[in-house]
Amino acid sequence: MKNKFLTQAAMIAALYVVLTYVANMLGLSSGVIQVRFSEALTILPYFTPAAIPGLFVGCLLSNILAGGILLDVIGGSLITLAAAFVSYALRKHKLLVCLPPIIGNTIGVPFILRYGYGIVEDSIPYMMLTVGAGEVISCGILGILLLLALSKQRNAIFGEQ
Repeated sequence: MKNKFLTQAAMIAALYVVLTYVANMLGLSSGVIQVRFSEALTILPYFTPAAIPGLFVGCLLSNILAGGILLDVIGGSLITLAAAFVSYALRKHKLLVCLPPIIGNTIGVPFILRYGYGIVEDSIPYMMLTVGAGEVISCGILGILLLLALSKQRNAIFGEQ
């Protein structure tokens, strides 16, 4: 059981890093509205608790490899970790599991951008709007589509939880 948990967490972390890298290559993870394919994976706590450390480690590695500053690496990863815990707690409500990462990133990331990267203070509401839009696309739309697709093969992919 422990090996299955570690394997699932490692696979989720690796997939998160790869999907973040692909979005970076396509220029989708920067700009006004950022669409990161890896954020669709934030629905995985619905299927397995191994997604909690998997998403955290994947986000941490992605932020480090992308050259993020310390506040971005730690803050962004902690937002992902907290959202994963809350998503796991909401797993009885299938379509709500995408809300914690959307809300957490919409509120938290603009402050990281402001205080970590020195972006103009008055831009926080604007960044909340644009980060939120990207999260709705990544987590809300792509994430729910992924959740619905994986639901059909839940036991084959994740085993019985």
